[in-house]
Amino acid sequence: MKIKLTQSELKRQRDALRQYERYLPTLQLKKQQLQLEIVHQQSILRGKEKSLSERKKSAESWSGLLVEFPEIRQWLIPGKIITSKKNIAGVDVPVFEQADFNPAEYDLFLIPLWVDTGLELLRDMISLQEEIRVTEKGISVLQHELRITTQRVNLFEKIKIPGAKEAIRVIKIYIGDQMTNAVGRSKIVKNRIEEANSEEVVM
Repeated sequence: MKIKLTQSELKRQRDALRQYERYLPTLQLKKQQLQLEIVHQQSILRGKEKSLSERKKSAESWSGLLVEFPEIRQWLIPGKIITSKKNIAGVDVPVFEQADFNPAEYDLFLIPLWVDTGLELLRDMISLQEEIRVTEKGISVLQHELRITTQRVNLFEKIKIPGAKEAIRVIKIYIGDQMTNAVGRSKIVKNRIEEANSEEVVM
């Protein structure tokens, strides 16, 4: 990029450098917060996945019996997934609250009592699956924001700040050379004037 070698451009570059250096720590802090939160959320996600896996294994012994009661499938579909939002380093991340299921209505005389317990356990697993899905979405949002923030940090650290510093250096050298040349020219002019005056005196 071509820069103007002027005092006004020097001021503009100095102002820009101050702004970059003031903004960079904020970006670095945001990057750090996002990285920590991603690690935290990934740890939570692993815990939930492990819990779901354990519940599925424990359900294997009895879940096959539910095939005899196909009507309960309709009560295993969440009517609504309720989420809220949590702000992390300026980013809105979805947070799982609960999965709402429609009330299970069936003839208590025709369906064994253990079906109630089985239904609740399966609903808990489905809620956990939804919680995992929302957590994965939250991690994805954080990772996307981390990529953008990292790009901005790199832009400031590797391009903007070094560029402004280099521009300031070049302009200062140029202005310094111009001032030195101006002083040199003024001395030459002064000497010539003095020489001209001394010649007039001699005459």
